[in-house]
Amino acid sequence: MDSVFRALIIYLVIVVLFRMMGKRTMAELSTIDLVLLLIISEATQQALLGDDFSVTTSILVVATLVLLDRAADILKFHSRGFSKVTEGTPLVLVQHGRLLMDRLRKEHIAVEDVLVAARSSQGLLKLEQIEYAILETSGTISIIPASERTALDREADHRDTDEGR
Repeated sequence: MDSVFRALIIYLVIVVLFRMMGKRTMAELSTIDLVLLLIISEATQQALLGDDFSVTTSILVVATLVLLDRAADILKFHSRGFSKVTEGTPLVLVQHGRLLMDRLRKEHIAVEDVLVAARSSQGLLKLEQIEYAILETSGTISIIPASERTALDREADHRDTDEGR
């Protein structure tokens, strides 16, 4: 029973730590992130099994983790609040062609990341062409393009503002 309790504690701690890492970290695994995951897996393996490396204990720990994951999926499906706590909510980064800098800073997202998402998913080259850029709970950035007319109006406004300086 000790192994089940340890599995529960480790599972909860890792979920909390990964939530604190931010959405983008989980979407784009860098070499450093991969190394971190490998080290975490090694450290948690020791904490999960303790001194008992038997097949029975390993099966018990794996079964516990799978059941915890399944229970979390069911809770997320039935409880919006639980889903919001564990997965977060989508966050608008660009609204009507304007960057929401406080949100970009909070999530550690560069303007270039938004523009890369716009180019790769919609073929858009300028911020004025983006109606909304949304940081999804998965860490990806969804782009909703502005209508052609709106994008042209925004570009003209931008040029007028630049010329007025």
